[in-house]
Amino acid sequence: MSQPAVVRARRAVAAVFTVHGAVTGTFATRIPWIKDHLHLSSGQLGLALVAPAVGASLAMPLAGRIVHALGQRAAVRLLLTLWCSSLALPALAPDLPVFALSLFLYGACAGMADVAMNAQGVEVEQRYGRSIMSGLHGMWSVGGLLASGIGVLAAWRGLDARIHLGLMAALLTGLGLVACRGLLDLHPEPEEVAPPRFTLPPRSALAIGLVGFCAVFAEGASGDWSGVYLRGTAHSSAAVAAASYSAFAATMALSRLCGDMAVRRLGAVLTVRLGGVVALAGGLLIVFARTPWPAVVGFGLLGIGIAVVVPLCFAAAGTSGDNPSRAIAGVATVTYTSGLVAPATVGTVAQATSLPVSFGLVTLLTLGLVAGAGVLAPGKPPERVDHG
Repeated sequence: MSQPAVVRARRAVAAVFTVHGAVTGTFATRIPWIKDHLHLSSGQLGLALVAPAVGASLAMPLAGRIVHALGQRAAVRLLLTLWCSSLALPALAPDLPVFALSLFLYGACAGMADVAMNAQGVEVEQRYGRSIMSGLHGMWSVGGLLASGIGVLAAWRGLDARIHLGLMAALLTGLGLVACRGLLDLHPEPEEVAPPRFTLPPRSALAIGLVGFCAVFAEGASGDWSGVYLRGTAHSSAAVAAASYSAFAATMALSRLCGDMAVRRLGAVLTVRLGGVVALAGGLLIVFARTPWPAVVGFGLLGIGIAVVVPLCFAAAGTSGDNPSRAIAGVATVTYTSGLVAPATVGTVAQATSLPVSFGLVTLLTLGLVAGAGVLAPGKPPERVDHG
């Protein structure tokens, strides 16, 4: 394969990641509008917001079969189109049950597209000859940040979310289709058996996924509880409480964009172990903080420490066996299940004890990054057929 084609594919898959992140960033900004529009209580909204994670976890194993049947380019194109189109659904829901169903479909499309684009990213990285996965996930974060900015502006101007999400769904679908033109058209070997529709993750993917589980647990806990922690435990103002998650998200995005450089110099295993040490330091700052700014710094360090873990888990899954799509789907299922259980676990432990004890659990899990990083050592990639 020519180097220009690989460079083009790298740009294309980066654009796909950006579009995928933009869908998430768009939806997040209009949740308050939907809550008010449907007259939902906080408890009803919280229950409904579990549906995307459930849909993603159930649908992710299907992605490997779709990639096997269609090839990577066509699979990414189809699944990314479904994901972008599903953005319009939640705001159109007339009541809570339909809203929850729309979120289930939204999450299912998100999970399958996530698996397919990560499989393409792994293949492009192998042909590119150096680490790019962290940067790809950084572009996902950039897409989310840019789209959330548009969403904040739309909310400030009072734009109906049904119009906003519909327009963004159409725009992002178009951008996604253009981006997919440059992807590698890869197909499995003729003798490769199609993965089953539903299956438990292979053993190698389970070990890798557990490392990702530790990182995503910290991400989910920080996303949902950082502001509450700042207000209730560190006694901050509302503005500083909001800044805690901004610090976490910004440091994680920046670290992902710079993460490939660290991986090239240090290797995946040492990079994750050092990240685990940084995350541990951040977690300890959070646990012992009783004033705002040490806690904000702690959340920032936690974001830096876990930033590259999930991209490197996908990269390792792509070389861990003879069926990369199945391995990546398995890693995604195990990893993102953590995002489903983390917020509830933190809340349950906090109810029984305190928030510092909850984040003590988060901090303890960062040790899993240090202890388990060895499973992320790259293996030999399987052969793939390139159809141009």
